[in-house]
Amino acid sequence: MGRIFISAGHGGGDSGAIAGGTTEAQEMILLRDQILPELRSRGFEVLSVPDNLTSRQSISWINARDRTGDIALEIHADAFNNPGTRGACVFHIANNTERKSQAEMLLLALLRRVPQLPSRGAKPDTATGVGRLAFCRDTTIPSMLMEVGFLTNPDDRFLIQNRRRDIALGIADGLAAWSRAIGGGGGNPQTTTYPPINININNQTYAEKGVLINSNAYIPIDLVDRLGVNLTNAPNVRRVQYRGVVYVKAIELRDFNISIGWDNNSRTVSLRSILPVCVGQIDKIMTNGNASEVQLMMFVKANNENALAQFPDLPKLYREEAAIEGVNHDVAFCQMCVETGFLRFGSDISPSQNNFASLGTVGGGSEGASFPSARIGVRAHIQHLKAYASLEPLVQELVDPRFRFVTRGVAPLVDQLSGRWAADLKYGSRILATVRRLYEASGLL
Repeated sequence: MGRIFISAGHGGGDSGAIAGGTTEAQEMILLRDQILPELRSRGFEVLSVPDNLTSRQSISWINARDRTGDIALEIHADAFNNPGTRGACVFHIANNTERKSQAEMLLLALLRRVPQLPSRGAKPDTATGVGRLAFCRDTTIPSMLMEVGFLTNPDDRFLIQNRRRDIALGIADGLAAWSRAIGGGGGNPQTTTYPPINININNQTYAEKGVLINSNAYIPIDLVDRLGVNLTNAPNVRRVQYRGVVYVKAIELRDFNISIGWDNNSRTVSLRSILPVCVGQIDKIMTNGNASEVQLMMFVKANNENALAQFPDLPKLYREEAAIEGVNHDVAFCQMCVETGFLRFGSDISPSQNNFASLGTVGGGSEGASFPSARIGVRAHIQHLKAYASLEPLVQELVDPRFRFVTRGVAPLVDQLSGRWAADLKYGSRILATVRRLYEASGLL
């Protein structure tokens, strides 16, 4: 039976979320310290990641010590600007059906012990803000990240603090079951045999085989070169040398605009580099969008089933208003999803303000700008994007209250909005990750 690594997250001086007079780091350390003795009492060998390590250092610490059959879990209790949002979730590496079932097993074990905690489901790491989780991607052994709830939600915070023992027991139950399912006994990785898998590229069978490592598809590095992907400056892409061939983790090519799919029945990893969209254009603000009104509608509803109850015409409005000003409606719509939490909104701006991009007022009013209708709110958003991305004059009458304060044309690319539209330096990455999710859900990427 393998060992279990547990990380409380937010080490190296990072306190994580802060709410209710406590911090995420403090609460997760207390929770972890109850999980450890419980698992050890059941006969498991458990290693606790030191709390003074950063996220990257924690992953390196695990990778330096792991053995075949080990597993790793990081626990979080994040923040969300909508205090009504709550519940537990387990994130797993995308396109991995086995890891998804294991994530569901972890979540179910927790909810059995604490049924008062709502479930947000088992989700791929592509569903996160930046489109990938380093703990799930870069940790060598099977790894997942669990959000036990939102520290910013009073009900979740009460459970985290007052049902800590039950939460610890639920997580221990899930980890024990997961460890038994993984099996393994710490064998020598040099003698490990990995099962072969088939490779399909642009609907053609590739002559060489890939391998399955910890339920993740790996493909030969020669194929990566054929796809035109340069990994020279990508040290975080996982590489494995096996029987004289260097393999790379297929899902990491997603960040290079390669579409990745997996068919469990035929044990085939599918890669597409010939795509319906021009991948060189997806980060440009002043260009044509690709998603249809129906695709936008299905995407936002898949992430919030009640999203369009108050704004049923929003996909149509974004396509129409963006087309008039020459703005990429996919980028604008996905920015709206990021800003409003897929139309859940938050404590700062209410739906009645028709403000879909957290636009401020002149003078920086505390409540943000308000607009008389959804169409005018969308128009203001589009105009503000055009202010950043273009020197061209507006086609329609100005409704954006802060248009004149923007240095025109300073941010033609989405990532250049980071630190400008929002203080978050990963703001542009969050929008682009959402665009990729839209395209993947629509079969465009």
